Amino acid sequence: MTAGRDEPTGQRRRPVGLGHLTLLDVAPPDLVVLAGRAGFEAVGLRAAVASPTEEPWPMAVGSPMLRETLRRMDDTGVRVADVEIIRLSPETRAADLRGLFETGAELGARFVNVIDFDPDHRRAADTIAAIAEEAAPFGLRPCIEPMVYSGLKSLADAVTVIDGSAAGIIVDPLHLQRCGDTPADLRRLDPRLLGYFQLCDGMLTEPSGLPRHHRLPRGQPADVDDAQLEARVARMLPGEGELPLREIIAAVPPDLTVAIEAPNLQLSARLGIPAFLRRARDAAARLLDAPSREPGPPGPPDSSDRQEARQ
Repeated sequence: MTAGRDEPTGQRRRPVGLGHLTLLDVAPPDLVVLAGRAGFEAVGLRAAVASPTEEPWPMAVGSPMLRETLRRMDDTGVRVADVEIIRLSPETRAADLRGLFETGAELGARFVNVIDFDPDHRRAADTIAAIAEEAAPFGLRPCIEPMVYSGLKSLADAVTVIDGSAAGIIVDPLHLQRCGDTPADLRRLDPRLLGYFQLCDGMLTEPSGLPRHHRLPRGQPADVDDAQLEARVARMLPGEGELPLREIIAAVPPDLTVAIEAPNLQLSARLGIPAFLRRARDAAARLLDAPSREPGPPGPPDSSDRQEARQ
């Protein structure tokens, strides 16, 4: 069986992955199957935790879950584009990450996601360079993601930290907007610095007063500010918000690896996971497979979907 649904004759769809954060409570083998049924060509998998409270998926080399994930990849044709996640801190040591790199290599991943919480950019740069060197024999490129609530609060910060290393930058429209960066800032970057592209949407202004959840997927910290809560459980699907997605898409190379990362607890619960994923894949196709890459206004979602994203 191969991934994807039937396509109209002559229409070529750009391959799109599904980031694990979109449905973090779904186990990796099941995510592979669900993604394939919805038309996704790849997935990203959370093989290491982002915080001490997060419950890890047992994906070490030799584990039953990793073997089952590989079996389902063979059955569906869905590949793994990236593995997550390295939470970079002053104590991070590249040699301690070998287990994650081994898992990534076993899955055939190309990238490993890094989030930086080291406030010292010089030290972080040394660490990311060491991670890039350690990951290279496993065929992995570490890619770092600027986020307003992390140690890297802009594209400029990310460029500073990866300068001189083999690491790359992750383009995420929500984080780009919240950091105050623009498509013009993206266009000024050397395209070789870009690793991959996470596609989602949101409102132009950061929401406030988001409803709190007793539990977030896989035990992610629930006592966080609105910016973090929005990123983890209240994003919008591409084209259903206000972010300048067409301008962002036009600012990055057309062959840049792309994945949907759009967790929305309320919308996925209302639609059900299969329908939510089909809607996400179709939303990506409308943006990425359009005849022209010129910016243009997306079609508006209905009012209930906008309300769910704010909540």
